[in-house]
Amino acid sequence: MVLEPKVYIVGAGPGDPELITVKGSRILRSADLVLYADSLVSEELIRSAKPGAQVLQSSGMDLEQQVELMTAAVQSGKSVARVHTGDPAMYGAILEQMSLLKLSGVRYEIVPGVSSVFASAAALGAELTVPELTQTVILTRAEGRTPVPEREQLRKLAEHHCTVALFLSASLAGHVSGEFLAAGWSPETPVAVVKRATWPDQQILRTTVEKLEADLQGAGITMHAMILAGWALDPGLTDRDAHRSKLYDKAFTHGCREGSGSGE
Repeated sequence: MVLEPKVYIVGAGPGDPELITVKGSRILRSADLVLYADSLVSEELIRSAKPGAQVLQSSGMDLEQQVELMTAAVQSGKSVARVHTGDPAMYGAILEQMSLLKLSGVRYEIVPGVSSVFASAAALGAELTVPELTQTVILTRAEGRTPVPEREQLRKLAEHHCTVALFLSASLAGHVSGEFLAAGWSPETPVAVVKRATWPDQQILRTTVEKLEADLQGAGITMHAMILAGWALDPGLTDRDAHRSKLYDKAFTHGCREGSGSGE
């Protein structure tokens, strides 16, 4: 595959090297320069770069250094794979890269990837949108060193009582619990934490809103973890034949199938 001389911002997926998209894999195997988030992207995946490609880790570089490298490569007629973990649209810090690339006149393309939130749901065997229970998922993070807008404070978001997925928040578990409880959540509301989803050392912790901080401390989980909270995370849901969708209900008519009427 011959790539155009531009920057491809590639979502590598959550960890498992097989979870990169087919397009992302083709770009990685064809790029002249591979710049990747080495603390988060699988080294096994990066080894698929083509022979002779320049492969560099981004953890020791600041933004300007990264953009200068990518700009110089493209301006010399080379293709660049800027490889991010998960999906680059979620906490990927890509807007600042795109802004500087645009100022430099460098073209770029975003290639989506599997987000850690969906990898975590898969690891848990969970559906995050359950009919008659919750039909909304909020993707957010707790306020830490980087503030969040006042209207997006976790307590206000939690008032919707839907499924909440928290990125970058394992070290703020006490604050998270307090905000959920202040929003009126039951202390027994299920919470599931997945550390390093899809990696060989993946770790799963099931707890409740009330016990989240203590259980995370006991498990030694402080980073690289996704927190999923809400009644959709109740592991007992699969033991009950309830909360069926309308799509496959035999009484439900839609564009591809005529319903049977009563459903009995």
